[in-house]
Amino acid sequence: MMLPDYQRVASEPALARFDRYWGATLARTPGLTVVEIIQAAEAGRIRGMYIMGENPAMSDPDQAHARAALAGLEWLVVQEIVPTETAVLADVILPASAFPEKTGTFTNTDRMVQLARAAVDPPGQARQDLWIINQMARRLGLDWNADDARAVFAEMRGCMPSIAGITWERLHSEGSVTYPCRQEGDPGQPIEFVERFPTASGRGRFVPSALSFADERPDADYPMVLITGRQLEHWHTGAMTRRATVLDAIEPVPTVALHPEALRRIGLAPGDTVRVVSRRGAIELQARADEALAAGDVFIPFAYAEAAANLLTNPALDPFGKSPELKYCAVRIERAGEPSQLATKQ
Repeated sequence: MMLPDYQRVASEPALARFDRYWGATLARTPGLTVVEIIQAAEAGRIRGMYIMGENPAMSDPDQAHARAALAGLEWLVVQEIVPTETAVLADVILPASAFPEKTGTFTNTDRMVQLARAAVDPPGQARQDLWIINQMARRLGLDWNADDARAVFAEMRGCMPSIAGITWERLHSEGSVTYPCRQEGDPGQPIEFVERFPTASGRGRFVPSALSFADERPDADYPMVLITGRQLEHWHTGAMTRRATVLDAIEPVPTVALHPEALRRIGLAPGDTVRVVSRRGAIELQARADEALAAGDVFIPFAYAEAAANLLTNPALDPFGKSPELKYCAVRIERAGEPSQLATKQ
């Protein structure tokens, strides 16, 4: 839904500017979200994908359907640095470069643009991400010639007013600059919206939001709420952090956290192996007591392929933001090794 610098795809002035800058005619409608892409693939409307640095086979909700959609593609290309769950499904894997192996800029959440310099060469047959992308483009008949990070940054400066004042030389001398920095010599702004907001009037827009309920709520069969998320030691799907032996030694196995009272009510103790069941699947993992949780809540980190939390989650999309309900679905806790309550009822 966005062009660089958070310029909306639906904005005709922004589109006209990028049409001129890139010498192309861009689509006038927002594209699909990741979940919508997977759903389109499952329905046969998308036949091939090129995935770079993402792991939807672990991060997408209702994973059984997501993996089936990826496996059913006519052609899947994955550009990656490690053999992720998504890469396992690929027809072609393009071995890419990790961040210590390439020069470029990182921009963090507080808008600090930082220069990173390559410290080592990519191993084996791995190649720089930019080299791979350029090769793909040229073999598709496109005249792409940004051969290094400096050329890419020059293009970014040309189409992103917020960083137009940050030169490559300045990054080399200072290491980092905080945007917006619209003119060369500007110090950069630690506070972004000082005098006006990026609206036509310059004033902020406040929109009332009515309470809406989740697509799936607890009931007699699934009486608890599953919340998924990250933990300190493992980032996102664990593609890199679970390969870091020091981090994996601290949190080596998947766990499900419940309030101590919820554990007692179910007749479980911390360390017991339990089965967590939703309408979409079931996983087994160790129980952990956590007083920070409400008595009816369950928390599972989604970094563990051997007990993938997203096998359970709901792919229903928010009608406005288009985000899936990854953080809320109804589940049931069972003692592992016992017959499933659902199977008994059926």
